[in-house]
Amino acid sequence: MSYPLQNFWFLLFLVGTFTVLPLQAQDSPEVDIGGALRFNYNLSSWKPEQKDRGGDFGYDMFRINAVAAYQGIYVNAEFRHYSEAFGGGMLKQGWFGYKFNESEELQVGLTQVPFGIQQYNSHNWFFNLGYYMGLEDDHDMGIKYMNLGEKWEYQVAYFKNAEELRFGDASAISASRYSYDVAGNNKEVHQGNLKLLYKWGDSLQSRIGASAQYGGLYNINTKETGDHYALAVHYEADYKLWNLKTEAMIVAHNPENEEGVSEDIITMAAYGAPYEVAANFNLYTLAIARNVPVNWGPVSNLQFYNDFGYMQKEENSFEDSFMNVTGILVTAGNLYTYIDYAAGYNHSWLGGNFVDDFAAGNPDAKWEARFNINFGYYF
Repeated sequence: MSYPLQNFWFLLFLVGTFTVLPLQAQDSPEVDIGGALRFNYNLSSWKPEQKDRGGDFGYDMFRINAVAAYQGIYVNAEFRHYSEAFGGGMLKQGWFGYKFNESEELQVGLTQVPFGIQQYNSHNWFFNLGYYMGLEDDHDMGIKYMNLGEKWEYQVAYFKNAEELRFGDASAISASRYSYDVAGNNKEVHQGNLKLLYKWGDSLQSRIGASAQYGGLYNINTKETGDHYALAVHYEADYKLWNLKTEAMIVAHNPENEEGVSEDIITMAAYGAPYEVAANFNLYTLAIARNVPVNWGPVSNLQFYNDFGYMQKEENSFEDSFMNVTGILVTAGNLYTYIDYAAGYNHSWLGGNFVDDFAAGNPDAKWEARFNINFGYYF
């Protein structure tokens, strides 16, 4: 089936879905507005001048959340504004939704990709290693059906493309985005996702699942479409005050690049800047946390955690990447404070060379670390 014909059927399905649904009665519109303001302190091992001045403390992000519903249809949107160096203003998520009943729901728009442990495969402010390859809390443009039953959950989704901010005929994607997507001369198109989850247990609550995604990579220079896919198995457990998250993933990208351009590397972008990532890799993560309830004035809970990620690259000449974050989340009313010690080896955001740490890497690299405190008031 040709891509133009796929687009036609997608639009036909979208229009038909919202015209035939028996809408639920609702007398008046409902609107809920919220948001957050965050500031950040950081001290990085690879920045000598920053260390001399004792680190930096400044603005992180301001966001607005809006949820509105009327006549059975609702909208959920979140707009964030970072500093200009980190991409400025961006829509993290935004979709139109319809709930058939307590367990079935349809979402259309910029919605979370159903892959792996959701909403986050981590506990810390930095996320886990998969986030930096578009495999944690990713959001794309499409349509998603969810059936979240008591024992079984499944999600099916079709994404026309990643969030698009430039509508030229052959425009590369903008790096001013929240979640990482393939960038440069390749663009994600026509992606399908399937996620299945089984839940059981009382004192030990377990969730085991599998996720798969497959889609195209359209090259704006060659005008040809390659493909990419990812497969994952994942397990999450809650026992008393403990939480465990673990995943194993196989990821591959097969772009149709112009002659002379390596197909062992892809470009990805978010937060205002692109970097290189190995086209094919395995990814393993393990994250564990324990809550400690306290009664210290406004402080009600301390969550201690350690989140680990390992990126095993297929190309033998590339150096593998690692990430480990040890930290504490302090809850005081609506103020949430992450205190993290984030360490990375061949990690673009944690020392070294930002451009290609997640691709070729550096065989002489050493572990670098960032001590980080993020203060966020959520309202």
